[in-house]
Amino acid sequence: MKLRLARQSHSNAVVVAVEGELDLFTAPFLREEVRDAIRDDGPSLVLDLAALSFMDSSGLSVLIEAWRISASQGGAVCLAAPQPPVARILKTTGLDRRIKIYPDVDTAILRHPE
Repeated sequence: MKLRLARQSHSNAVVVAVEGELDLFTAPFLREEVRDAIRDDGPSLVLDLAALSFMDSSGLSVLIEAWRISASQGGAVCLAAPQPPVARILKTTGLDRRIKIYPDVDTAILRHPE
């Protein structure tokens, strides 16, 4: 499955929905989308992972880069609705202690950044 991305601006954050598989071949597309979203819509970013079925270390590196870019510009990144395989990787690597995770996009938008 390929990676599909969709961006939507809200009053306090931009949401990037990530669907499919995030791996070595698709990570550059998300990296570019994240950079564009932060540049065009501001440094507060919600990544909607509800439809992300797989993520490897390349995907983790994009999340870390997004977190760093956003923080350097006074913003924050949070994740919404990661599915069990993705949530397991976030927990195993400890990234869930650095980037806030919310159960759904609406909650993330309301509470982001905290």
